Amino acid sequence: MTSCRQKPDDTPAPSPKAPANPESEDGSSTSVPVEGSFQVKFETTKGDFVVEVYPEWAPIGAARFKELVESDFFDENRFFRLVPGFIVQWGIAGDPAVQAKWRSQPLQDEPMVGTNERGTITFAKGGPNSRTTQLFINYGDNSGSLDPQGFPPFGKVIEGMDVVDSLNSEYGERPDQGQIQSRGNEYLKKSFPNLDYIKSAEIIQETKAPAEPVETPAAEPEMTTSSPAEAGTSTPAPVATSTAPAEGTSAPAGTSSVPVETIEEIQ
Repeated sequence: MTSCRQKPDDTPAPSPKAPANPESEDGSSTSVPVEGSFQVKFETTKGDFVVEVYPEWAPIGAARFKELVESDFFDENRFFRLVPGFIVQWGIAGDPAVQAKWRSQPLQDEPMVGTNERGTITFAKGGPNSRTTQLFINYGDNSGSLDPQGFPPFGKVIEGMDVVDSLNSEYGERPDQGQIQSRGNEYLKKSFPNLDYIKSAEIIQETKAPAEPVETPAAEPEMTTSSPAEAGTSTPAPVATSTAPAEGTSAPAGTSSVPVETIEEIQ
């Protein structure tokens, strides 16, 4: 199953699995790297929102997300878990047969570069190297609780965050992830008929990674004097230094816990 708890000491993480991709020695998937950022438009029952993906934040997660979009995986996905002020979670296929195809190859973990601020999109997980198909968007700044637990975002909502804010929250965390995995949308339509859902998701813009610069011979220096301000005083570009903390850290007391996917096999 997949779920996120509210208790700081019990924080499940969303995690999905995908079809045959190269595997690492620990059996986790690596996915094909993505070059350049891209934008995905989600059409939902409440309106549209657009996510921009930054592969440099989490290249493995970005690659998996692109695979899922291109395979129409998210069509008819219900937003099955919504905790106001914390997260909204989705990413279990409405067809159990489709979901089953993505349950065999979890993704490798990767370092924290981005941070779980409001509007960022991140894979859920249930332990080390367990991300698969489930996603969540942060409603608030959850960096203090989720960053230390190693949930690397790979993009951010750039349009339509008001749509994300308006998704139906009446069922909270009641939908059972095990039932969704085994029965799909049949279960959700019967037991939670008012859940909002994704009608379609499509890539609407891609930016290719810049080509490697071509080296050109340096120009002969002119014999002129320069002012102190011109002579080698440029400041270096800022470098992201945040890294994922060690496994097993828990959220600080009094904060919401992680969006988690419990990865038990469905009988």
